[in-house]
Amino acid sequence: MNREEEQFMQEQEQRNISLKNQLEDSNNAIYQQAKSLEDRDQNIAQEQLDLTAELDRINHLLRGEVLQENESGVLKWITPKDKEMIILSEYGVHLILSTIQWYLNKNTLLSNYKDEMINAKMEDFAGELTDTIFMEYEKIFQYPTFEECKKILEGRIEQKVKLRKFALELMNKSVDEEEIKKKFLLELENTIEKEIEKIKTQSIKNKLKRFGLIIREVQDAVHSTYLRAWNGQERKTLREHVTITENTGMGFNQQPRRTLDPSTWRRS
Repeated sequence: MNREEEQFMQEQEQRNISLKNQLEDSNNAIYQQAKSLEDRDQNIAQEQLDLTAELDRINHLLRGEVLQENESGVLKWITPKDKEMIILSEYGVHLILSTIQWYLNKNTLLSNYKDEMINAKMEDFAGELTDTIFMEYEKIFQYPTFEECKKILEGRIEQKVKLRKFALELMNKSVDEEEIKKKFLLELENTIEKEIEKIKTQSIKNKLKRFGLIIREVQDAVHSTYLRAWNGQERKTLREHVTITENTGMGFNQQPRRTLDPSTWRRS
């Protein structure tokens, strides 16, 4: 073998190695792209069936919290300053949340329900939940604390003092706020406990007015979950994701591996 033939064979060998490396790089890129699509669709399926965020949102709403922007412009759940906006006790929040967790889950989403079955299940759910809340309302609704009742009573006394003061001023009579307040306190001396109980009772009555609204909100959350399982729609959607992924993966046509036959070599 002369020098020219030896140099030619070395050049062909280097070219063969280069082509092999290019093919391996191309195959790796195809694999990574297919793997990326597979991971993406898997994440979509997991997110579609994961109701954790929805349950967390319901938990905050049951506690009377609302989303508001802080000074940094970030949305955060804020506890209301007005205690009257806190309708449910810790027991009530736990009861309702644990109840709907039996319904808001992937088993429900992946079921196959007809209209009649959904309506029957919703009727049972709404009826049982309504009866339970009504029978245990003293534990489910948030009663005001003694300190809160005391603050309300003090506010009412201050209001009465202002009104009496205003009436006396209109009649050009001398006004002594401390004396007026003392008279009101003497009138309440033997009825303070009753006044506190009245405040508690009125607070619960006000919260019971929102009883129907709470039932409706919880019922709608469960109903929406059942609707996703109507005629097995959720399962069909997931199957479509899998089919698209498989078809997309098959679309990557890998190039056949090239082999160089020394007998075909020709000098340039």
